[in-house]
Amino acid sequence: METSSGLGPRINSIGVNKEIYEDSDLQNFELELSDHSIRSDHQFRSMNALEILRETVRILRFNSLGFMGIAALLICPVSAVLLSNVLVDQSIVKRLTIRLLLVAKSGGLPLRPFIKQSCHKFSEMAVSAAMCFPLYITLSLLSKAAVVYTVDCTYSRKKFDALKFHVIVTKLWKRIVSTYLWVCMVISGCLTLFLVLLVAVSSLFSILGFPSDIIVYPAIMVGFVFSIIFANAIIICNIAIVISVLENVSGPQALLRAGVLIRGQTQVGLLIFLGSTIGMAFVEGLFEHRVKTLSYGDGSSRIWEGPLLVLMYSFVVLIDSMMSAVFYFSCKSYRMEASNGECQSVLEAMTITPRSVDNQ
Repeated sequence: METSSGLGPRINSIGVNKEIYEDSDLQNFELELSDHSIRSDHQFRSMNALEILRETVRILRFNSLGFMGIAALLICPVSAVLLSNVLVDQSIVKRLTIRLLLVAKSGGLPLRPFIKQSCHKFSEMAVSAAMCFPLYITLSLLSKAAVVYTVDCTYSRKKFDALKFHVIVTKLWKRIVSTYLWVCMVISGCLTLFLVLLVAVSSLFSILGFPSDIIVYPAIMVGFVFSIIFANAIIICNIAIVISVLENVSGPQALLRAGVLIRGQTQVGLLIFLGSTIGMAFVEGLFEHRVKTLSYGDGSSRIWEGPLLVLMYSFVVLIDSMMSAVFYFSCKSYRMEASNGECQSVLEAMTITPRSVDNQ
């Protein structure tokens, strides 16, 4: 029996027969025999951001019902809660904003409207993330796993199978959650480090006698450098989630493997992250001004604009998850090409049947 070199055990959906519903052993659907006839017309290769977007659209068209079902059942509820901030306690946001403003003032930063708005936005995001965490670790994480599985099905020329996905995700849920918890710790650590560095740099310039108007500029430089580091961290975290679904690793091992995997493809990942961030921010801004803030008319348009913007935001989140999965496959091919390996499908399918075992 042959397995794909260096890829480790993975979930694959080609040639999986009815025994997968009865077999409780994870190896029956992680280890499968290669079936080149189905994938002979599709070879993975490293792609740029635009090619990844085109590939994502192609995958969406092939398995549209599966992806639309994921968006409607798993992504839309989270998007509605996130955009409306229905779980956010504004009194907590206000108290946290005041504390951040006090820290900024003690560090020598001037309390300009931009600083106040940034502190308020950061506080709102922190409270929202804490209150929505149960949704993130259930529906949102499940949607990411479902997207990765459906992309696998698409490359296997198969349609989304809810029953098969249920069997697979119950086996892999612990390691997916473990990886997600590590992702949360990495993101929290990055944000904490940013705040500490920002206060340290501002305090240093303040001690040296620089006026508050000048201290703003080194603070902006710290923010700019941090944004690049944070973007790379988000890319690694997204790929780590994909790896925890497709490969037999989780937690810090998945994060480490993701960091190694995206080497040489960081620019592509940054473009994907930038596009997704701009799209989400645009829809969030529309929701803020067209639904939350009554700045025109009698507000009757909220009835249809609110659900429409939730659907738009959910679609952007869906595309972002799909592009992360495709980017993973592209990085795999890039690593194969860089090591002079054979550029073949990284989702090369394998199926164990009693007959194949008997032949061995």
